[in-house]
Amino acid sequence: MTETSTTRLHRAPDRAEAARAAGRAFADAFGTEADGVFSAPGRVTIIGEHVDYQDGLCLPMAIGHRCFAAVRVTETGRLQLRSRQMPDDAVDVALADLAPGAVPVWAGYAAGVIWALADAHPQLRSGELGLAILVDGQVPLGAGLSSSAALECSVAQALEELLGLGTTQQERIAACIRAENEFVGAATGGLDQSASVRAAQGHALLLDCADGAVELEPWDLSEHGLGLLIVDTRAEHSLIGGEYAERRGQTESAAEALGAATLREVADAGADGVRDQLDALEDDVIRRRARHVVTEICRVREFADLLADGGVGENLRRLGELMNASHDSLRDDFEVTVPELDVAVGAARDAGAHGARMTGGGFGGSIIALVDADQMEATAAAVATAFAEHGFTAPVAFAAQPSTGAGRDI
Repeated sequence: MTETSTTRLHRAPDRAEAARAAGRAFADAFGTEADGVFSAPGRVTIIGEHVDYQDGLCLPMAIGHRCFAAVRVTETGRLQLRSRQMPDDAVDVALADLAPGAVPVWAGYAAGVIWALADAHPQLRSGELGLAILVDGQVPLGAGLSSSAALECSVAQALEELLGLGTTQQERIAACIRAENEFVGAATGGLDQSASVRAAQGHALLLDCADGAVELEPWDLSEHGLGLLIVDTRAEHSLIGGEYAERRGQTESAAEALGAATLREVADAGADGVRDQLDALEDDVIRRRARHVVTEICRVREFADLLADGGVGENLRRLGELMNASHDSLRDDFEVTVPELDVAVGAARDAGAHGARMTGGGFGGSIIALVDADQMEATAAAVATAFAEHGFTAPVAFAAQPSTGAGRDI
């Protein structure tokens, strides 16, 4: 049996049925009905990589794979937390005792949101109320699709609607970021949480990392017979080796050498100004790192402008070119790809993808490809065949359409 013949394209489960399943699992776990079922999506970055820490522009979209949280408000003063994916790792802790390290890591993404919101809403640690939560995570783990942010945002949405906290979207996003950064201890810049909360059906989210401002841009792929193929290369991440921190430090050195607070200032200088400033950097490595950040910000801006002016249908060719240029820059100037990422991108392009690029931090993880909807399976199979020929671990492919943000299901 060949690798191609076993390739399966994973699609998001039906949202309504998945919500009902979470509700049933809650009843089985706690012996009573949930007050509601809430969900939030995973996300993928269409374009705009390694620019967030230089105040750049990013363009993520929510995907159909979601995390569901069935929740009931109790009078126990305790957090009772269960997961369909971790059935033997239940949590039962007093809300007043929530603190970093008090629960297993997986539970910290949910407990941390409660902990973060309790500063402004002390009733969450008063001992007068409790929470029973059943989590059903349908966002694939380890594929760089922000399963943790989906969990955080589903819980934040549930707390707002069931307890009437009066939080804004930005306040919920901030609480989710604190949960990940301070409670769990995982670094995040807020892109994932912003997309999971603020995304809209058929749209991409233009996020300005300088001030957190967002704009929705039309990105209705199905209307134009398109889909976004996500391929998890299953290449082992190596961010802990220091490469990510090194790249960030190099961009900071470039900004300092140019007398700029961030490289966003350079990107905003216009084409001639950008060229002159980059040419002024004497160190070749620092210049290439800066060139990626600056040109990537410019690519995101052009991509968003094209979506706002004519949309996908009129600008498909140029949008694909920008995606391709993004990957090539990440490979050549920023040097964060690995062979699996480059082979996957090359195979997708050879199979007819309009554009393909790595997504996420690099050094492993996933690629995305903008393809005709009726060519999704064929493109996924082409990548699988290329992986088999190179002796790589078989990849996992997902079909994605731009989805909506956090909300109530039941």
